[in-house]
Amino acid sequence: MTLVLKGVTKKFGSFTAVDQLSLEIPESQIFGFLGANGAGKTTTFRMILGLLQQTDGSIKWDEEPIHYNKSHLIGYLPEERGLYPKQKVENQLVYLGRLRGMDKSEALEQLDYWLERFKVPEYKGKKVEELSKGNQQKIQFISAVIHKPKLLILDEPFSGLDPVNVEMLKKAVFDLKEQGTSIVFSSHRMEHVEELCEHLCIMHKGSPVVHGGLRQIKRDFGKKNVRVRADFDVSFIQDISGVLRYRSLPEGCEVQVENEGISQYIFEAIQDKGFVRTFDIEEPSLNDIFIEKVGASYE
Repeated sequence: MTLVLKGVTKKFGSFTAVDQLSLEIPESQIFGFLGANGAGKTTTFRMILGLLQQTDGSIKWDEEPIHYNKSHLIGYLPEERGLYPKQKVENQLVYLGRLRGMDKSEALEQLDYWLERFKVPEYKGKKVEELSKGNQQKIQFISAVIHKPKLLILDEPFSGLDPVNVEMLKKAVFDLKEQGTSIVFSSHRMEHVEELCEHLCIMHKGSPVVHGGLRQIKRDFGKKNVRVRADFDVSFIQDISGVLRYRSLPEGCEVQVENEGISQYIFEAIQDKGFVRTFDIEEPSLNDIFIEKVGASYE
């Protein structure tokens, strides 16, 4: 059940929020959307869900438009959390499960499973407002997955979580993917996208600037990072032809090079200068690619 967007555009008056977005989101994979605030990620999600009507283009899942008759197959975690603060966790999540076609006992069974998994079984009878923001987010996540959706859309799922809970949620996302759920998520944190996603789209001012498989994107970028730690001054490396960016480190440096061949020149240049502690060639990071494509660091 592949999700296909063709020429999707959304205008609000004279402002174009999403401009001619075309991409395929493969079945049973994790697809990442990256982009600064205002890049068009949330607008795209709302169009996929049918909450907003696109101005132009088509959105099809399993070769059909997404209508309300498919809502029981879709889970959505919005960036603005939307739980009822005065309601108890159990009542609220059973209600949401039943809206998506579950019976009460099935919803309770799934609720117990997820509360146990997230190590918060004692929250079942508590009101949402009694929980910390991080724990409210766990409950919101459960509300998006309680009905075992086939397509799961997560808008900034890790924001505001401490590192332990981020890992817990990431593991849950990965396990859902392994069970056959197609997952689309946006994140401000590039390392989360690099760690979880096989395919991604970097958006800038409503348009996709990079789109495809993560490995291929890095391969096509061409440039590499080289990290050197040595017991001598390595600042001369910045003058080697083909070195694009130089950053000083304690006892060394990190440079971006035009291609892998340049790293060999650096290696030869430092060989007889003294003791070299480390010499690493690394793939470019998504941040490197973002800077190159958008002209700014991603914050």
